[in-house]
Amino acid sequence: MSLKRALLCTLGPTSLNERVISELEQVGASGFRINMSHTEVADLERILQFVQKCTKVPVSIDTNGARLRTGPMGEGVALVEGTRVRLVSAAFWGDAFTIPISPGTAVAQLEPGARVSIDFDAVLLQIDRIVDGSAEAIVLSGGEVGSRKAVTAYPSPRLSNFSEKDLLATQIALKNGVHEFALSFCEDRASVDRFRGMIGPGDTIVSKIESQQGVRNLGEILKATDRILIDRGDLSREVRIEAIPLLQKAIIHAANARKVPVYVATNLLESMISRRVPTRAEVNDVINTLLDGADGLVLAAETAVGKYPVEAARMIATLMNEYEGSLKGLHLDDLLGDHPLSARRPARTP
Repeated sequence: MSLKRALLCTLGPTSLNERVISELEQVGASGFRINMSHTEVADLERILQFVQKCTKVPVSIDTNGARLRTGPMGEGVALVEGTRVRLVSAAFWGDAFTIPISPGTAVAQLEPGARVSIDFDAVLLQIDRIVDGSAEAIVLSGGEVGSRKAVTAYPSPRLSNFSEKDLLATQIALKNGVHEFALSFCEDRASVDRFRGMIGPGDTIVSKIESQQGVRNLGEILKATDRILIDRGDLSREVRIEAIPLLQKAIIHAANARKVPVYVATNLLESMISRRVPTRAEVNDVINTLLDGADGLVLAAETAVGKYPVEAARMIATLMNEYEGSLKGLHLDDLLGDHPLSARRPARTP
Protein backbone atom coordinates (compact mmCIF):
# COMPACT_ATOMS: atom_id res chain seq x y z
CA MET A 1 0.00 0.00 0.00
CA SER A 2 1.31 3.43 -0.91
CA LEU A 3 0.80 6.14 1.72
CA LYS A 4 1.32 9.89 1.35
CA ARG A 5 2.58 10.20 4.92
CA ALA A 6 5.39 8.31 6.62
CA LEU A 7 4.54 5.27 8.71
CA LEU A 8 7.49 4.10 10.81
CA CYS A 9 7.25 0.75 12.57
CA THR A 10 9.58 -0.16 15.42
CA LEU A 11 10.91 -3.70 15.19
CA GLY A 12 11.23 -5.89 18.27
CA PRO A 13 10.58 -9.39 19.59
CA THR A 14 7.13 -9.79 18.01
CA SER A 15 8.04 -8.34 14.61
CA LEU A 16 11.65 -9.37 13.97
CA ASN A 17 10.70 -12.20 11.69
CA GLU A 18 10.38 -12.43 7.93
CA ARG A 19 6.60 -12.92 7.84
CA VAL A 20 5.71 -9.90 9.96
CA ILE A 21 8.27 -7.64 8.28
CA SER A 22 6.84 -8.61 4.87
CA GLU A 23 3.27 -7.96 6.03
CA LEU A 24 4.21 -4.59 7.53
CA GLU A 25 5.76 -3.64 4.20
CA GLN A 26 2.57 -4.65 2.37
CA VAL A 27 0.46 -2.60 4.79
CA GLY A 28 2.48 0.50 3.90
CA ALA A 29 5.41 0.84 6.33
CA SER A 30 7.79 3.42 4.89
CA GLY A 31 10.53 2.80 7.44
CA PHE A 32 11.61 0.29 10.06
CA ARG A 33 13.07 1.57 13.32
CA ILE A 34 15.63 -0.07 15.59
CA ASN A 35 15.51 1.43 19.08
CA MET A 36 18.96 1.28 20.71
CA SER A 37 17.39 1.81 24.14
CA HIS A 38 16.20 -1.81 23.87
CA THR A 39 18.88 -3.27 21.61
CA GLU A 40 22.37 -4.44 22.55
CA VAL A 41 25.24 -3.19 20.38
CA ALA A 42 26.48 -6.77 20.05
CA ASP A 43 23.19 -7.73 18.35
CA LEU A 44 22.82 -4.70 16.07
CA GLU A 45 24.73 -5.86 12.99
CA ARG A 46 22.97 -9.22 12.96
CA ILE A 47 19.56 -7.52 13.26
CA LEU A 48 20.32 -4.99 10.52
CA GLN A 49 21.51 -7.62 8.09
CA PHE A 50 18.48 -9.80 8.79
CA VAL A 51 16.00 -6.93 8.23
CA GLN A 52 17.79 -5.83 5.05
CA LYS A 53 17.58 -9.38 3.75
CA CYS A 54 13.81 -9.40 4.37
CA THR A 55 12.87 -6.02 2.85
CA LYS A 56 13.95 -3.03 0.79
CA VAL A 57 12.19 -0.67 3.19
CA PRO A 58 14.84 1.62 4.77
CA VAL A 59 15.95 1.02 8.35
CA SER A 60 16.63 3.84 10.83
CA ILE A 61 18.52 3.80 14.12
CA ASP A 62 17.10 5.52 17.20
CA THR A 63 19.98 6.43 19.51
CA ASN A 64 19.89 5.64 23.19
CA GLY A 65 20.57 9.27 24.11
CA ALA A 66 20.89 10.96 27.48
CA ARG A 67 18.40 8.80 29.34
CA LEU A 68 18.63 7.18 32.76
CA ARG A 69 17.41 3.58 32.79
CA THR A 70 17.23 0.68 35.16
CA GLY A 71 19.72 -2.10 34.56
CA PRO A 72 18.85 -5.81 34.37
CA MET A 73 16.19 -6.74 36.94
CA GLY A 74 14.99 -10.07 38.23
CA GLU A 75 11.56 -11.35 37.25
CA GLY A 76 8.60 -9.77 39.05
CA VAL A 77 10.60 -7.40 41.28
CA ALA A 78 8.26 -5.19 43.30
CA LEU A 79 9.23 -2.33 45.63
CA VAL A 80 7.14 -1.85 48.77
CA GLU A 81 6.15 1.60 50.00
CA GLY A 82 8.13 2.71 53.04
CA THR A 83 11.07 0.36 52.48
CA ARG A 84 14.62 1.43 51.63
CA VAL A 85 16.47 0.63 48.41
CA ARG A 86 19.94 1.31 47.05
CA LEU A 87 20.57 2.78 43.58
CA VAL A 88 23.92 1.58 42.27
CA SER A 89 26.03 1.98 39.15
CA ALA A 90 27.23 -1.62 39.07
CA ALA A 91 25.90 -3.74 36.21
CA PHE A 92 24.36 -6.72 37.97
CA TRP A 93 20.87 -8.10 38.37
CA GLY A 94 18.70 -5.95 40.59
CA ASP A 95 16.19 -7.03 43.21
CA ALA A 96 13.70 -5.46 45.63
CA PHE A 97 16.53 -3.84 47.61
CA THR A 98 19.11 -2.86 44.97
CA ILE A 99 18.38 -1.14 41.64
CA PRO A 100 21.19 -0.80 39.06
CA ILE A 101 21.06 2.49 37.13
CA SER A 102 22.77 3.38 33.84
CA PRO A 103 24.75 5.33 32.90
CA GLY A 104 26.76 4.67 36.04
CA THR A 105 28.05 8.26 36.26
CA ALA A 106 24.55 9.49 37.13
CA VAL A 107 24.15 7.81 40.52
CA ALA A 108 26.88 9.83 42.25
CA GLN A 109 25.27 13.06 40.97
CA LEU A 110 21.98 12.42 42.76
CA GLU A 111 21.37 14.64 45.78
CA PRO A 112 19.62 14.01 49.12
CA GLY A 113 15.99 15.06 48.78
CA ALA A 114 15.90 14.39 45.02
CA ARG A 115 12.90 12.43 43.75
CA VAL A 116 13.34 9.58 41.32
CA SER A 117 10.52 8.28 39.11
CA ILE A 118 10.76 4.88 37.43
CA ASP A 119 8.70 3.84 34.40
CA PHE A 120 6.25 6.77 34.17
CA ASP A 121 5.77 7.04 37.95
CA ALA A 122 5.12 3.32 38.36
CA VAL A 123 7.53 3.72 41.29
CA LEU A 124 8.53 6.92 43.11
CA LEU A 125 11.61 7.19 45.33
CA GLN A 126 13.20 9.95 47.40
CA ILE A 127 16.96 10.01 47.84
CA ASP A 128 17.95 9.93 51.51
CA ARG A 129 21.74 9.94 51.35
CA ILE A 130 24.74 9.16 49.15
CA VAL A 131 27.13 6.52 50.51
CA ASP A 132 30.28 5.31 48.73
CA GLY A 133 28.99 6.24 45.28
CA SER A 134 25.58 4.62 45.71
CA ALA A 135 22.31 6.37 46.61
CA GLU A 136 20.05 5.19 49.40
CA ALA A 137 16.38 6.00 48.89
CA ILE A 138 12.98 5.60 50.53
CA VAL A 139 10.13 4.14 48.45
CA LEU A 140 7.36 6.78 48.41
CA SER A 141 5.14 4.84 46.01
CA GLY A 142 5.70 1.15 45.39
CA GLY A 143 5.24 -1.00 42.31
CA GLU A 144 6.99 -3.34 39.89
CA VAL A 145 10.38 -2.45 38.39
CA GLY A 146 11.51 -4.09 35.15
CA SER A 147 14.72 -4.09 33.15
CA ARG A 148 15.65 -1.10 30.95
CA LYS A 149 12.81 1.08 32.25
CA ALA A 150 13.13 4.86 31.94
CA VAL A 151 14.18 6.74 35.06
CA THR A 152 13.66 10.46 35.71
CA ALA A 153 15.39 12.32 38.55
CA TYR A 154 14.51 15.78 39.89
CA PRO A 155 16.90 17.59 39.84
CA SER A 156 18.38 15.79 36.87
CA PRO A 157 22.05 14.74 36.65
CA ARG A 158 24.06 16.00 33.69
CA LEU A 159 24.37 13.42 30.94
CA SER A 160 26.17 13.36 27.61
CA ASN A 161 24.01 13.38 24.47
CA PHE A 162 26.16 10.62 23.00
CA SER A 163 26.96 7.54 25.03
CA GLU A 164 29.69 5.08 24.08
CA LYS A 165 26.85 2.77 23.06
CA ASP A 166 25.51 5.39 20.63
CA LEU A 167 28.93 5.95 19.09
CA LEU A 168 29.42 2.22 18.47
CA ALA A 169 25.86 1.75 17.18
CA THR A 170 26.25 4.64 14.75
CA GLN A 171 29.48 3.20 13.35
CA ILE A 172 27.89 -0.24 12.89
CA ALA A 173 24.81 1.28 11.22
CA LEU A 174 26.88 3.37 8.79
CA LYS A 175 28.95 0.30 7.92
CA ASN A 176 25.72 -1.55 7.09
CA GLY A 177 24.23 1.13 4.85
CA VAL A 178 21.87 2.89 7.27
CA HIS A 179 21.23 6.52 6.28
CA GLU A 180 18.65 7.75 8.80
CA PHE A 181 19.27 8.37 12.49
CA ALA A 182 16.99 9.63 15.24
CA LEU A 183 18.84 11.83 17.73
CA SER A 184 17.29 11.17 21.13
CA PHE A 185 16.86 13.99 23.66
CA CYS A 186 18.03 16.64 21.23
CA GLU A 187 18.25 19.83 23.28
CA ASP A 188 20.04 22.35 21.07
CA ARG A 189 21.48 23.02 17.64
CA ALA A 190 25.00 22.15 18.81
CA SER A 191 23.88 18.55 19.39
CA VAL A 192 22.54 18.33 15.82
CA ASP A 193 25.73 19.83 14.38
CA ARG A 194 27.91 17.47 16.38
CA PHE A 195 25.89 14.45 15.28
CA ARG A 196 26.08 15.66 11.66
CA GLY A 197 29.84 15.44 11.97
CA MET A 198 29.57 11.83 13.11
CA ILE A 199 27.53 10.66 10.10
CA GLY A 200 27.65 11.43 6.40
CA PRO A 201 26.58 14.80 4.93
CA GLY A 202 23.83 13.08 2.95
CA ASP A 203 22.45 11.13 5.91
CA THR A 204 19.19 12.14 7.60
CA ILE A 205 18.92 13.37 11.18
CA VAL A 206 15.55 13.15 12.92
CA SER A 207 15.85 15.29 16.06
CA LYS A 208 13.62 13.99 18.84
CA ILE A 209 11.86 16.70 20.83
CA GLU A 210 11.31 15.12 24.24
CA SER A 211 12.53 17.60 26.85
CA GLN A 212 11.85 21.15 28.00
CA GLN A 213 15.18 22.28 26.57
CA GLY A 214 14.35 20.74 23.21
CA VAL A 215 11.10 22.71 23.09
CA ARG A 216 12.77 25.95 24.20
CA ASN A 217 15.47 25.60 21.52
CA LEU A 218 13.11 24.31 18.81
CA GLY A 219 13.69 27.28 16.46
CA GLU A 220 17.45 26.69 16.33
CA ILE A 221 17.05 22.92 16.07
CA LEU A 222 14.71 23.33 13.08
CA LYS A 223 17.43 25.30 11.27
CA ALA A 224 19.90 22.41 11.52
CA THR A 225 17.90 19.17 11.45
CA ASP A 226 16.33 17.30 8.53
CA ARG A 227 13.21 16.23 10.45
CA ILE A 228 11.89 16.26 13.99
CA LEU A 229 9.98 13.71 16.02
CA ILE A 230 7.73 14.60 18.96
CA ASP A 231 8.11 11.87 21.58
CA ARG A 232 5.06 12.55 23.70
CA GLY A 233 6.05 9.94 26.28
CA ASP A 234 9.42 11.29 27.32
CA LEU A 235 8.18 14.87 26.91
CA SER A 236 5.49 14.17 29.50
CA ARG A 237 8.20 13.34 32.06
CA GLU A 238 9.23 17.01 32.05
CA VAL A 239 5.97 18.71 31.04
CA ARG A 240 2.49 18.52 32.59
CA ILE A 241 0.58 15.81 30.75
CA GLU A 242 -2.40 18.14 30.18
CA ALA A 243 -0.08 20.50 28.27
CA ILE A 244 1.15 17.84 25.83
CA PRO A 245 -1.72 18.20 23.28
CA LEU A 246 -1.20 21.97 23.02
CA LEU A 247 2.59 21.58 22.83
CA GLN A 248 2.13 19.03 20.06
CA LYS A 249 0.10 21.53 18.05
CA ALA A 250 2.62 24.33 18.64
CA ILE A 251 5.64 22.19 17.70
CA ILE A 252 3.95 20.86 14.55
CA HIS A 253 2.95 24.41 13.55
CA ALA A 254 6.55 25.61 13.96
CA ALA A 255 7.91 22.70 11.91
CA ASN A 256 5.29 23.18 9.18
CA ALA A 257 6.17 26.88 8.97
CA ARG A 258 9.82 26.01 8.31
CA LYS A 259 8.84 23.11 6.01
CA VAL A 260 10.66 20.60 8.23
CA PRO A 261 8.88 17.21 8.24
CA VAL A 262 7.54 16.32 11.70
CA TYR A 263 6.65 12.89 13.08
CA VAL A 264 4.65 12.05 16.21
CA ALA A 265 5.17 9.04 18.48
CA THR A 266 3.96 7.46 21.74
CA ASN A 267 0.64 5.84 22.66
CA LEU A 268 -0.88 6.21 19.20
CA LEU A 269 -2.56 2.80 19.47
CA GLU A 270 -1.41 1.69 22.92
CA SER A 271 -4.41 -0.56 23.51
CA MET A 272 -3.49 -2.60 20.43
CA ILE A 273 -0.48 -3.97 22.29
CA SER A 274 -2.97 -6.45 23.71
CA ARG A 275 -6.21 -5.86 21.75
CA ARG A 276 -7.00 -6.40 18.10
CA VAL A 277 -8.84 -3.09 17.74
CA PRO A 278 -8.03 0.42 19.07
CA THR A 279 -10.15 2.57 21.35
CA ARG A 280 -12.31 5.36 19.95
CA ALA A 281 -10.11 7.88 21.76
CA GLU A 282 -6.97 6.52 20.04
CA VAL A 283 -8.57 6.73 16.61
CA ASN A 284 -9.64 10.29 17.37
CA ASP A 285 -6.11 11.17 18.56
CA VAL A 286 -4.47 9.81 15.40
CA ILE A 287 -6.82 11.70 13.07
CA ASN A 288 -6.40 14.91 15.09
CA THR A 289 -2.61 14.50 14.98
CA LEU A 290 -2.83 14.35 11.19
CA LEU A 291 -5.16 17.36 11.20
CA ASP A 292 -2.53 19.19 13.28
CA GLY A 293 -0.16 18.76 10.33
CA ALA A 294 1.99 15.72 11.19
CA ASP A 295 3.96 14.34 8.23
CA GLY A 296 4.44 10.91 9.75
CA LEU A 297 3.45 8.62 12.62
CA VAL A 298 5.64 6.23 14.58
CA LEU A 299 4.47 2.97 16.14
CA ALA A 300 6.67 1.80 19.02
CA ALA A 301 5.52 -0.89 21.45
CA GLU A 302 2.52 -1.60 19.20
CA THR A 303 4.76 -3.22 16.57
CA ALA A 304 7.82 -4.09 18.69
CA VAL A 305 6.26 -6.11 21.51
CA GLY A 306 2.50 -6.00 20.85
CA LYS A 307 0.36 -9.01 19.99
CA TYR A 308 -1.02 -7.40 16.81
CA PRO A 309 1.79 -5.53 15.02
CA VAL A 310 0.34 -5.89 11.52
CA GLU A 311 -3.17 -4.95 12.60
CA ALA A 312 -1.84 -1.84 14.35
CA ALA A 313 0.10 -0.73 11.26
CA ARG A 314 -2.91 -1.45 9.04
CA MET A 315 -5.10 0.69 11.30
CA ILE A 316 -2.69 3.64 11.03
CA ALA A 317 -2.61 3.21 7.25
CA THR A 318 -6.42 3.14 7.15
CA LEU A 319 -6.65 6.30 9.24
CA MET A 320 -4.11 8.03 7.01
CA ASN A 321 -6.21 7.17 3.98
CA GLU A 322 -9.37 8.41 5.73
CA TYR A 323 -7.58 11.68 6.44
CA GLU A 324 -6.36 12.03 2.85
CA GLY A 325 -9.88 11.36 1.63
CA SER A 326 -11.24 14.11 3.86
CA LEU A 327 -8.96 16.65 2.15
CA LYS A 328 -10.89 16.06 -1.09
CA GLY A 329 -14.17 16.69 0.66
CA LEU A 330 -16.44 14.05 2.14
CA HIS A 331 -20.22 13.89 2.18
CA LEU A 332 -22.21 12.50 5.10
CA ASP A 333 -22.93 9.34 3.11
CA ASP A 334 -19.19 8.73 2.77
CA LEU A 335 -18.80 8.77 6.55
CA LEU A 336 -21.90 6.67 7.18
CA GLY A 337 -20.99 3.88 4.80
CA ASP A 338 -21.46 0.23 5.61
CA HIS A 339 -19.97 -0.98 8.88
CA PRO A 340 -17.51 -3.88 8.35
CA LEU A 341 -19.89 -6.23 10.19
CA SER A 342 -22.94 -5.19 8.20
CA ALA A 343 -22.24 -7.32 5.14
CA ARG A 344 -25.33 -7.31 3.00
CA ARG A 345 -27.07 -10.66 2.87
CA PRO A 346 -29.29 -11.81 0.04
CA ALA A 347 -32.96 -11.22 0.68
CA ARG A 348 -34.95 -14.30 1.68
CA THR A 349 -37.24 -15.77 -0.89
CA PRO A 350 -40.87 -15.96 0.26
